[in-house]
Amino acid sequence: MVMAHKQRGMVLIVSMVLIVAVMSVAVTLMSSSTIDIKVTNAAQEREAAEALLMGEVQRIISQEKARVNESVFQSRNGEFTNDEGELVRRTIHIDEELELESMQANLNSGQLLLECPRVFNFTEGLSCVITEVESSIQYGDQSRHQVTVVIGVAQEVIGNLGNQ
Repeated sequence: MVMAHKQRGMVLIVSMVLIVAVMSVAVTLMSSSTIDIKVTNAAQEREAAEALLMGEVQRIISQEKARVNESVFQSRNGEFTNDEGELVRRTIHIDEELELESMQANLNSGQLLLECPRVFNFTEGLSCVITEVESSIQYGDQSRHQVTVVIGVAQEVIGNLGNQ
């Protein structure tokens, strides 16, 4: 009978050790699944921000295309200079609600317009104003992250006149 009494205490100690071991495994699994959920949410937020940004960029280009001769893509080099005569980027669209800002930079560095990129139906006498549109959007918790899309635009114009 003495042995049975001693074994009861030993079973209690072994069962407590097993409970602690099982609980530590459960806590580890729960914390790793929480990290997985956070990573998945971050990836989904980025994907949504990229899709929204690409849609907004396409909308901006479509709106400017509809403006025909008043489009910002028809701008010449002289319209991209600051007071010191330096070529600069300019803001062409701001959306406060989406925290979206679109900038335009002229890629024509010389006095003359550039020849248009090659196409099969090339027309003599057409030149291009080549610009890039850089759009950025903030996303994530407290807008901590930023996605930027840069798109080049080649706008055909008649004649190879000086950019000034």
